[in-house]
Amino acid sequence: MNNEIILVVDDMEVNRALLCGMFQNNYKMMEAGDGEEALKIVEEYKSSIVTILLDIIMPNMDGFEVLKILNQKKLISRIPVILITGDTSAEAEKKAYEVGVADMIAKPFNPHIIQRRVQNTIDLYNYKNKLERMVSEQTRVLQSQSKKLKEMNSKIIDIMSTIVEFRNMESGKHIKRIKGFTNILAKVVAQYYPEYGLTEEQINIITEVSAMHDIGKIVIPDSVLLKPAKWTEDEFELMESHTTKGCEIIAAVAEMQDAQYQKYGYEICRYHHERFDGNGYPDGLKGDEIPVSAQIVSIADAYEALIHERRYKSAYSKSKAFIMIQEGERGIFSPKMLEALKIARDDFECLADANEDKE
Repeated sequence: MNNEIILVVDDMEVNRALLCGMFQNNYKMMEAGDGEEALKIVEEYKSSIVTILLDIIMPNMDGFEVLKILNQKKLISRIPVILITGDTSAEAEKKAYEVGVADMIAKPFNPHIIQRRVQNTIDLYNYKNKLERMVSEQTRVLQSQSKKLKEMNSKIIDIMSTIVEFRNMESGKHIKRIKGFTNILAKVVAQYYPEYGLTEEQINIITEVSAMHDIGKIVIPDSVLLKPAKWTEDEFELMESHTTKGCEIIAAVAEMQDAQYQKYGYEICRYHHERFDGNGYPDGLKGDEIPVSAQIVSIADAYEALIHERRYKSAYSKSKAFIMIQEGERGIFSPKMLEALKIARDDFECLADANEDKE
């Protein structure tokens, strides 16, 4: 006999004795004379109980009240309940199955039939519970693998964006500011423009991947990338190619990336210089043809570029940068993104102050 328990709940001692006698060679039997006693046993031994053979008509608490409490405790899905009752009305049967009983057997019962039906129910639920445990374990493993993949993605992003910063002669806080501005703006967009469907997880990924918006600059020659003077037309065209080169790099490492990281990385690298009126590059997208991830990062990038000194320009004040973006001096942005920037303005300025480059 194993340690698995069958609980027999019936106010008639003779019925309990009959049922216990059928299964005592293979299971540990426990008895309860009413619903209240049964629930106390269930609470104490729920991890070992493999089925409950339950009568309906009992004093103090009837079988349906027991079933109601088992449902509230979310035990009915793990411990099968078989009603063994003299009430064989259609109404009782309908009510029983609605509250989640596994089977219903009428009194008087045939010992051979009840043994077979009870054993079939136990086997079915044991298999079901085993499958659920396997699925739960597989889910845990997949979640662990997903977490490791995301951690690896973050490391890849940090390494690649640091290389770009180093080549572009920018401070270590440049990427931190870009990510900060992106995160602030994305949260505002999610709150005020739910039509974009941005979730917290998507915002976190877009924030991480924003660090790679200029990854394509890795392939731009130093003679162009670091040129202190104005670019020629050919050089400007070469600089513009950092968008397409960037998404090619993202595509090349796709197998090393989580699918969402790859998706948003590609969008941001390729489209963060697109503009709402179609006058951006490389594809001349218009309006919401531009993915929202790229629209958000393009504002963050424009603001960051304006408030800091570059080889070819002086820094503008934060208020001037805000006005220039709103008035389209850095290209035309989405009215929704511009409104989001208005809402986020104070947070942008606080983040910029907190992450100023030190001389």
